[in-house]
Amino acid sequence: MRFRILAALLALTTLVACATHGPQTDGGTFQHDVTSASRPWTHERFDTADGKFTFALFSDLTGGERPGVFAVAVEQLRLLRPELIVNVGDLIEGGTTDREVLAREWDAFDRRARRARAPVFYLGGNHDLTNPAMWAVWDERYGRRYYHFRYRDVLFLVLNTEDNEADFQWHVDAIRNAALERVDAEGWGVLSDTAYGRLEERRTGRIGAGQAAYFSDVIARHPDVRHTFVLLHKPAWERPGEEHFARIEAALADRPYTVFYGHEHTYQHEIRNGRDYIGLGTTGGVQNADKAMAVDHVTLVTVAPDGVDIANLKLSGIFGKDGHIPAGGDALCFEARACGD
Repeated sequence: MRFRILAALLALTTLVACATHGPQTDGGTFQHDVTSASRPWTHERFDTADGKFTFALFSDLTGGERPGVFAVAVEQLRLLRPELIVNVGDLIEGGTTDREVLAREWDAFDRRARRARAPVFYLGGNHDLTNPAMWAVWDERYGRRYYHFRYRDVLFLVLNTEDNEADFQWHVDAIRNAALERVDAEGWGVLSDTAYGRLEERRTGRIGAGQAAYFSDVIARHPDVRHTFVLLHKPAWERPGEEHFARIEAALADRPYTVFYGHEHTYQHEIRNGRDYIGLGTTGGVQNADKAMAVDHVTLVTVAPDGVDIANLKLSGIFGKDGHIPAGGDALCFEARACGD
């Protein structure tokens, strides 16, 4: 009898200890049976803040898309499981008025993008919106060339840097053809030395007055957001005398924001107006081995009450539980400078 009483008291003591030292945080999701004051972990402040979420970005596929790379990125994003996926344009090769070609290219991209678990939000680059015929195809398929959305009290502004006049035909000019002949002979590194490469529309794009008015109004109507992300293809602020993107920047001046862009096929970062302006590399687009940061990657952005964290992950470094890069990625080169010919 005495033994049974002692056993019962011991069991009761254990229950009390577990009740005392069991559920510790987050509504009881963390439970343990360590009863000592010293414990084999650092702290119990779990990173589960309300309002925290992660989204992903990818960048240029074009200029001579390297087969298989974007498919790998999509499978890797399935493993990473962001809540949403955005991009900074150049999704198809484009550069044509042939609607059958464009339909095939967009159908192929759509099929691959639909493999992602999370919704993929489209943004057009110069390859996607080269000419009025391509604008019409985009409008029929996707509805808007610039737009905004709000998610978890965070504002996303999706800009169009191909906001040119309909009669501006630089995409078919003789200077473009001459430039591409040099590129074929000498490589992409010579593009900036050609008349076509020096065109501001090709280098920095254009934001029109109507677009600037639209986004200024959107910003004014969402004064209470936690953060604003500006997504565009080309670095419009570098255009000499630029005033329309400057108007958007001015509207954002009193709030935290981050800018992501692409087009240059190399990763870069600068501080402008006290904010991060980040140029993404590629997710399958042509690479120039002379650029140290020409690399295929995806970007994960975590938004939390205490700020924004940005992590860039090289495709060569994301592998699954089997130890392999998904979708045949073990056989691919993701960084021209490291892989050589």
